[in-house]
Amino acid sequence: MSLSVLTLVRGRERHLANLMRSLGEQSCLPKELVIAWMQPEPFEDLPSLPFPVKHVFVEGEDLPLAKARNAAANAASGDTLMFLDVDCIASPTVVESYSAALNEHDGICLSEVLYLPAEVAAFEGDYGVLDELGKPHVSKPRFPEFGRVEQEPDGGQLWGLSFALRKSTWQAIGGMDERFVGYGGEETDFAASAEQAGVKTYRVGGARVYHQHHPVLIPPLHNFDPILRNARLFQEKHGRWCMGYWLGQFREAGLIRWEEDGDALDVLRFPNPTEIEAARQPGTVLYS
Repeated sequence: MSLSVLTLVRGRERHLANLMRSLGEQSCLPKELVIAWMQPEPFEDLPSLPFPVKHVFVEGEDLPLAKARNAAANAASGDTLMFLDVDCIASPTVVESYSAALNEHDGICLSEVLYLPAEVAAFEGDYGVLDELGKPHVSKPRFPEFGRVEQEPDGGQLWGLSFALRKSTWQAIGGMDERFVGYGGEETDFAASAEQAGVKTYRVGGARVYHQHHPVLIPPLHNFDPILRNARLFQEKHGRWCMGYWLGQFREAGLIRWEEDGDALDVLRFPNPTEIEAARQPGTVLYS
């Protein structure tokens, strides 16, 4: 099976360069890289790669993440799609491991993610350093050893940093719902749609990626509006809430009225600039 790597970009020039360098060092090279630019112009002087790079451009003032993923998937010529967040560096066996897993399993494959501290700025090709410094997310399950694939019973474990599936499966699910605009919810909605379609989820050993550090806000008050909008849309579609962890944080801050088992989500007040800046965490905090 031929594999296309897809990534979405707005800003993060250094992160993208590191991602591209890691793709050039894969044990099994992908067929292509498709970059969906959520900005008017691509960056100049990007690293050269031993395979084609396609560029698509997606308009939208708010982050059009679902729309950009659909555009990248439509442009891809591979029969396997690997979505890789621009913040990620791929370990050398990601493409090989995803390809092997999807040859055997028609489902959504997930990779292990290790979060890097702020001091890791430039990718020098030393994956041992990344393995040593990277930390797993405390809420994510353990991943199998290299070469092993395990079914994940909770399809909601999908998160957009790194996942892969056959293009035919992506099309059968219907891609992502472009009504989700801005940060949050579109991946969880896609996972819910996949589960409803009977698509299984798998954890893949050897498909490790490393998340490059960027500032974290807890709660993510800078994304207050899109999180509420997308949470409401998800609840209307599926009869339950997503992003409950963040909604709970907003409730504790006195910003919203919300109950997990209800269908109402009311804004009490909006966060002010001082609160938003106070939510910014030091570089030692790796994720929200």
